[in-house]
Amino acid sequence: MNLDLRTMMVMISALSLLFSGLLALVGLHAGDARGVRQWALGSLCIGLGLAFSYTQLEAPPNPWALVFGASLALTGTGFQFSGIQVFKTGRCNRYIPWLAGLAFYQNIWFSVLHPDIHARVIANSILFFLINAASARALFVPVEQPLRTAYWFTGASFVIVSAMFLIRASVVYLLPANTYGLYVQIPLNPTSFFVGGMTQMSIVFGFVLMLNYRLAAEHQKLASTDALTGVMNRRSLELETTRLLARCSRSGETLAVMMIDVDHFKSINDRYGHLVGDEVLKHLTAIAEKSIRSGDYLARYGGEEFCILLPASHEKDAWILADRLRQVFATTAIECGGEALRSTISIGIADSKHAGLEFNSLMVAADKAMYRAKQDGRNRVIRHSAHAYA
Repeated sequence: MNLDLRTMMVMISALSLLFSGLLALVGLHAGDARGVRQWALGSLCIGLGLAFSYTQLEAPPNPWALVFGASLALTGTGFQFSGIQVFKTGRCNRYIPWLAGLAFYQNIWFSVLHPDIHARVIANSILFFLINAASARALFVPVEQPLRTAYWFTGASFVIVSAMFLIRASVVYLLPANTYGLYVQIPLNPTSFFVGGMTQMSIVFGFVLMLNYRLAAEHQKLASTDALTGVMNRRSLELETTRLLARCSRSGETLAVMMIDVDHFKSINDRYGHLVGDEVLKHLTAIAEKSIRSGDYLARYGGEEFCILLPASHEKDAWILADRLRQVFATTAIECGGEALRSTISIGIADSKHAGLEFNSLMVAADKAMYRAKQDGRNRVIRHSAHAYA
């Protein structure tokens, strides 16, 4: 099969520029998507670099066009690596300007100051190999599914393109002096561009796949968490409780539930305003998160009510934790306009041993115990099994 070098370079350049526009649009519609800007710049630089190189398919080549073409393509690959770092950590790679400078200086040296096409191709290929290998290494890391599939697919694409550049450097090194050029019709040129173009498409597709999984996970998190406090919302609480109760049914374990309500919360809102009320809820959330075990679940049940699920726990176990939480909250103040604001909470406790293995019955039992705590004077913890309710 004959591979026309001109056609491939035009197609790869056009596709890279289209990918750049596509990623730029994605960045506009998903404003906080990490790494999109770097990948858009990377595709833009690669597309422009190939466009410069396209003009040099006939001898004699313009050395400055070669300098700008190779430098842009190398910088674009560096931006892709930086995009991976930003996607993973949120931090931009600070070495990209140095990489662009090295690529520019390297190509000036071998294209203008001391022209040597073999040395230039070998040096550029090695630099391409190193950057792509670093990108692959950054993606072959332990990560949860389905993001791992996207990571490893993109990483495999980087492995292929880095291997191609290493082979290219080796072949050119073994060629006789002054026998290689972009316009020379040898299998290396069209094969390199074909492999590079196909893997570049795979790399961009892989990043879009990574981005899709990340955005889907973030949307799912937004749908399952409370916007104010960041803990589980009621819908997530119901799903998690149902799952835990099913496990209790199989294993014979007991699930304990704490229902928490801020005392006189309406008065706090009326006196200090809703913003201060929100701070009280966030303050309670912070204290509760520090108090519970790693395997427990904290959720905002609604308004000023919170719920804590304690797997493999009985009422007595939950009572110890609840009373400690109550004491810490009561003794910790919130600064409000120079005034120390203190509040209290009432807590009701129930477990699946006494209330049953149904979500509604368990929540109703804990809720009744909580209201009994309020009736008995607030700022206290009441166990469901300790009282009979009508």
